[in-house]
Order: sequence, then C-alpha cells, then structure tokens
Amino acid sequence: MSDDSPRVGCVYLPQFAPERLASVARAADDAGLDELWVWEDCFLSGGISTAAIALSHSERLTVGVGVIPAPMRNVAVTAMEIATLARCFPGRVRIGVGHGVQDWMALIGAKVESPMTLLREYLTCLTALLRGERVTFHGRYVSLNDVALDWPPDPRTEVLAAGVGPKTLRLTGELATGTVITQGTSPNELRDAVAQVRAGEAVSSRPHAHSMVTYVLCATGRDARREMDSEYERWNLDPTGDFGVYGDAQAIAAGTRRWIESGADTMVLQPPLHTDVEQFVAFLGREVQPLLKG
Repeated sequence: MSDDSPRVGCVYLPQFAPERLASVARAADDAGLDELWVWEDCFLSGGISTAAIALSHSERLTVGVGVIPAPMRNVAVTAMEIATLARCFPGRVRIGVGHGVQDWMALIGAKVESPMTLLREYLTCLTALLRGERVTFHGRYVSLNDVALDWPPDPRTEVLAAGVGPKTLRLTGELATGTVITQGTSPNELRDAVAQVRAGEAVSSRPHAHSMVTYVLCATGRDARREMDSEYERWNLDPTGDFGVYGDAQAIAAGTRRWIESGADTMVLQPPLHTDVEQFVAFLGREVQPLLKG
C-alpha cells in the first residue's frame, strides 16, 4: 500500500438508529476500514456525540463528521468539542463545518443573511483556536474577546468545510484543511470543484495540504441496480447522471477510481437506507478497500 493511496470510508446515515452505531463502528474497525463518517442533519443525531460513540467503540478507525452546521453552535463551543475528541483520540478525528441547510436554520432561528460571511469568520476563528492561539475577533456574526482553549489539541488537527458553489469551494480551499463534497457529484463535477478549491488554496495566507473528501452512492448484492435507482430517486438525482457505483467489489472499486482520478483522496461510500450496515462496512473494509490500495 502506497502512502498516497486513497482513504476509504462509509457513511453512517443519520436515518440509522443511533443505538446501532457502536456495533457498526466495531464492525468497521474489525474489517480494517479506514474511516466512518456521520452527518448532523436536523433533527436527527448530533454530529459530535455520534462521533464520540464511534471513536470510543473502535481502536484505530478514523471518524469524520461531515458536516456540522456553523449557525447552530458558537464557534468556541465547536472548538472545545473538537479539541476534546482530538486529544482523546489523536489522529482519528476529522470534523467538517458548513453553511447548514438554510430551511432548517430558519426553523431554529439561526439563519443568517450572509452564510458566506459567517463561514469565513467561523473558519478563521475555529482554526486559530485549535492552533492554540488566543483570539480576539469582532465580525458580523462571530465575536470573541481574548479567548483561548485551556486544552488545545495537536495544532495539525483537521478542520474541513463543505462546499458546493464556486465561492464556497474557493473559501474552503483558502481556510480549511479539506473540502467535503456531497453525494450527487459526478467525476466531471468533482474535477471542476477541485479546480475551485485549488484557486482558494493559491490565495491562502497559510499554505497547507488540502484533502478532498467525496461521498459516492454505493450498493451491492443481488438488488444493487434496483437499490441504486431508488437512491437516485430518493436524492432527486438525474437518473441519467453519473453519481454512484454498484455491483461486486471489483465493479465498485473500478467505479470509485473515477472519482479518485478526478481529485478525491478520501472516498466515502454511502449505502442505501435499508442496508445491513454492519455487513456493508465489513464488505467495504475486507473486499473493496484492498482493491483501491494497490
């Protein structure tokens, strides 16, 4: 396995019961899967709490949160939560933040007039706090006065951000250590997104390595094609689009390489809603991941 081989993960959808997460994390760990990712969708499971459950029920598994909505939390609280996880599970935590779904943010009274401004302020302050800096910042939405973490994490702790549009993608490249790309993104669309992220990196005041985390719909088993068609319908995707992989391990690995060739370094495969998740993560770890590591 080369040092630059892609990382492989699975989404634990928030529609899956939270009490099942511990057993899925153990199964992923036992299978050697690189990563398990959780979401924070309103009004399902909390992203930080589910990450803590998965981390505490595994030994080597990396756990990502992709992503938590910035408007829902004070940035100092987010920094405290990330720092706690990163210190307790060093090298195994990847947390992403994003604009949040605007309709959901309106429901909880957290919608802002300029999500871009909020995300810029939020990432600026969050990354500074996690580097152990003492921060005074008074922006349009974020305000900190002489704030520092008493228990800062390793300053190399990742802070990722979600992006779809070109402006947000450039912002993630400038300020975050990685970009989370949602399912429903074709290899060609990913290539365009990577170009925007790299443009943002070019103007960053802090040069840094930047990861591209990409979700891709995935189904296996006898009914894989039918399940993939159902997933396209569920996510309102163009049925003629190129958004998923399905079949046996060889077919899934071959399909997944198209996103890797377009710039992804972390492939997070997203199962159908009615999947046996323990079996799915075992399949990915034992059969698909080795094919992608060669």
